[in-house]
Parts: sequence; structure tokens; C-alpha cells
Amino acid sequence: MSPYTVYRDNLYRMSKSRAEAGFSIGAVSARTGLSVPVLRSWEQRHGFPRPARLEGGHRRYDEDDIARILRVLDARSEGRSLEASIALATRKPEPGPPDGGTDATVYAGLRRLRPDLEARVLSRRAMRALSHAIEDECLAHADRPTVTGAFQRVDAYEQALPRWRELARSGASTLVFADFARSGTRDGVHQVAIPPGAALAREWSVICDAAPSAAALAGWERADGRFEAVWSVEPDVVRLATQVGRHLAAHHAPRLALPPSPRERLDHSASLRRASAVTNRAFAYLDR
Repeated sequence: MSPYTVYRDNLYRMSKSRAEAGFSIGAVSARTGLSVPVLRSWEQRHGFPRPARLEGGHRRYDEDDIARILRVLDARSEGRSLEASIALATRKPEPGPPDGGTDATVYAGLRRLRPDLEARVLSRRAMRALSHAIEDECLAHADRPTVTGAFQRVDAYEQALPRWRELARSGASTLVFADFARSGTRDGVHQVAIPPGAALAREWSVICDAAPSAAALAGWERADGRFEAVWSVEPDVVRLATQVGRHLAAHHAPRLALPPSPRERLDHSASLRRASAVTNRAFAYLDR
């Protein structure tokens, strides 16, 4: 269980009067496991956290300060740098796609958490080529991948079923969103039923979370039938996409028993090779 989850689950146990009075740096150290010198160093070098000051100059932290510190520790445990972890913990939410809601889709979650990602408008043919390229690269090189996909409609998923059964057979976990009649696990694939009015009913996504073939594509369908999409082989982006997909599955199918989220670090050194491999495979599909 992550430090932030433990903190959230135990928050109700703390007294209201203590929270209103604020916490000393020593109390924050005890709560987060960070030493006092480290907390001071973070504040001096990175401007984080930013506690209030009493008249005598003593620091006082509130519950939000502690929550942000624990989010940083969560992000650090996933392999991010300290600077990236602080930016993630302190970033203000960005709006998702129209009528999608914050994190109502994988695309919306990625755009909120990584607003630096460049979105492209892609045709359905280009989305299919990129999807097949990511799936092929995952099947060819991934070792026990965690795979996530959003298909909109069951018939689209059934067309891809042979390769997704193979992904499930060789993978650690395979999660699929579509307009299934009900959620459940079939042929080793965790299927999440999406109601017609949900934002996920407009999403197309494929995520392969594994070294050395990490890659992610996520897009939402526009009124003209094209897709506003982002795709990346950056390990941090792929892991974020997986985590957003897990949160969506928990929301839409809370009784579906998913394996634990992947925790192993992804391979940053092979990103250029992955980008070339996925791009070449996508061009091959487009040339057919």
C-alpha cells in the first residue's frame, strides 16, 4: 500500500484541533518518514513544501502540505526524479476533453497530469495503425506486460480478439473497456462494461506497460470521426496511463478483481529504439 493511500485511510483518526493548529517540522518528519534536514533542503532548493511561519519563524504545516509530500514520495517510488515528482504533486488540474470530466478517460488523465504532451488529430486509419504497431511490439518484446485498451464497442474488440487473447496469455494483466453487457473476466481478460453516456464510450486507447516495449496511445473521438490523441514511449507517461486506466476500472467495475498495479521500473534507456520500432510498424500498416 502506497504512503499516500495509508495517509488518506488514516486521516479521520487525527483530531480537528491538532489539524487547525498546524504541525511542526518534527511532526511532519515523523508522519512522512523524511528527516528534518531533507525537508529543509527541499524547501531551500525547490521551494517545496511551503509551510506557514509563526511570529518566531517556526514552520507550521497543514494537512495539504503533508498530503503533497506523500504524493512526492509516491512518485519517487515509481522512479521519477525529485523535480518531476514535485511538479506532479503540485500541478493544478487541467481540463479534460469536452464533456469528459477530469480523468474520465485515459486521454483526459494524461492531458491533466502531463500537459506537456502534444496532442495530434489522427484519422481512424492512423489510430488503427498505431494501435497494431504497439500491440505487435508488445507481443514481440514485452516480458509479462500489463496491457490496457479501450475499444468503444464490443464488435471492435471482437475483431482484435485473437491478438488480445495472445496478449492476455503472455501478460501479467490485460484490461479492456468497451460497451460489454456486464463487467467480468473472460479468456484471461478483465472486461469493464462502459455505459453509453460515459466519456470512455468515446475513447480509443492501447497501453503496453512493460520493459523493453513500453508504449501508450490514447485518444477521444471528435464529432468529425477523427481522434484527438497523444502517444508516447516515455516510461513515465506509459506508467501514468496504466494507473489512470486502473482508476477508471475501479470506478466503473468496483467488484472486478484486478492484480496489483505494476511497480517495477521501466527501461528509460531504450525509448529511442521503441519510438523507431513503433513508428516503423505503424508506417508498414499505413502502406498496406
